[in-house]
Amino acid sequence: MASAAPTRTRTETDSLGSMEIPADAYWGIHTARADANFPITKRPISVYPDLVVALAMVKQASARANRQIGVLDAERADLIDRAAQRVIDGEFHDQFTVGVIQGGAGTSTNMNANEVITNIALELAGREKGDYAFLSPIDHTNRSQSTNDVYPTAVKIGLSLTLRSLLEELDLLRISFLNKSREFHDVLKVGRTQLQDAVPMTLGQEFHGFASTLGYDHTRLTENASLMFEINMGATAIGTGITTHADYAPAVLKHLREITTLDLMTSADLVEATSDTGSFMSFSSTLKRNAMKLSKICNDLRLLSSGPQAGFGEINLPAMQAGSSIMPGKVNPVIPEVVNQVAFAVAGADMTVTMAAEAGQLQLNAFEPVIAHSIFQSITWMRQAMWTLRVNCVDGITANRDRLGAMVGASVGVITALTPFIGYAAAAALAKTALLTNRNVADLVVEAGLMSRDEVIKQLSPARLSGLEAITAAIPIIASEDLIEI
Repeated sequence: MASAAPTRTRTETDSLGSMEIPADAYWGIHTARADANFPITKRPISVYPDLVVALAMVKQASARANRQIGVLDAERADLIDRAAQRVIDGEFHDQFTVGVIQGGAGTSTNMNANEVITNIALELAGREKGDYAFLSPIDHTNRSQSTNDVYPTAVKIGLSLTLRSLLEELDLLRISFLNKSREFHDVLKVGRTQLQDAVPMTLGQEFHGFASTLGYDHTRLTENASLMFEINMGATAIGTGITTHADYAPAVLKHLREITTLDLMTSADLVEATSDTGSFMSFSSTLKRNAMKLSKICNDLRLLSSGPQAGFGEINLPAMQAGSSIMPGKVNPVIPEVVNQVAFAVAGADMTVTMAAEAGQLQLNAFEPVIAHSIFQSITWMRQAMWTLRVNCVDGITANRDRLGAMVGASVGVITALTPFIGYAAAAALAKTALLTNRNVADLVVEAGLMSRDEVIKQLSPARLSGLEAITAAIPIIASEDLIEI
């Protein structure tokens, strides 16, 4: 039996010694050590494509800035620029292999980017991978930079790019609920407070409320996106700008704004910006707000669809899969349930971000990798949860119109609409009678001589019960002592 051909390697060296690296790998020795050190999540940073793109954007902007200010020659700067563009265009993402959770405040991620972009550039120059004497991951691709300004800047840019897709999906979900509100605009139902019967409303009003709350969240998330626009490029290690040219920070900012099309700005205090992660904490909190409100909507959908025989049974959710291995015909609200679970995960991720932000010491927070992972995961999961809620649930919801009509007809709560005409005391007495006798409220009011049948029908119309049509006039209120006992 023939033995397998040996894998070709190249030798790379760092301050700890030498290692054999697969010859066809675009990553190098620093990435190899990180892969060995952090086999934690089994999830490489490439699971977040926008983070990889953002890293390449930072390297591209730095190459252009270094060329502009004269600290990097045109040939090498152009090679790095072209290599970074290929990563921005979606190539070589599989070479970004380091785990999303890592020690070192993101150094492994930064070095992974430096090595991959350098080796792409070496190929573009017609040279062998690993020919770092000609083009170095540190001396050239990482020129004027430190992990401590590259990593947080790339995370902020990546989150800004990812947020765009979340906002698009959030707006589509809002529109889906809005369309349902129009479809159900004339469907009367019993409103509820504290899970007890309240006054009538329309199912359309209920779904319009869902749409509105998602619209408010869209606004809050858009506002908080600006927190990601303050960067610390030029800070290098701790914010003092050591090893950088005085013109580097404004130059790299200019190029980053052009490349990303984001309204980025350099922090006024780079020492503070390098050590502080408050913007991530605020941004994460806004994501949690959106998640919790979405979860509440899903709770309502599950309640409204409960049954179908022994529950509320007001709406029907699309049947997506068999609900039980033992109970034939059972169908569960699996789509709202999975969205609930995503919301719980987002809340947990927000706590992780909070603890990591607090745990930083002195001039650097070492825990930015778990901050980045937590927020990227929250946005990614939320976007997918919104998609499945819209496509696999909301768009297919139908109303049980007959059941809703019967419930409104039997509801004592409708008498609230008559209180401007018969007074609270009379209404309360008749409501009690209706509950005890199972009589129709409208019939009791007419029999008591408090209102005519035509007037009762008018005031209990769907438009007036739901508040869509205001009451314009009231008949004299009946005093409680004049109420006829029934």
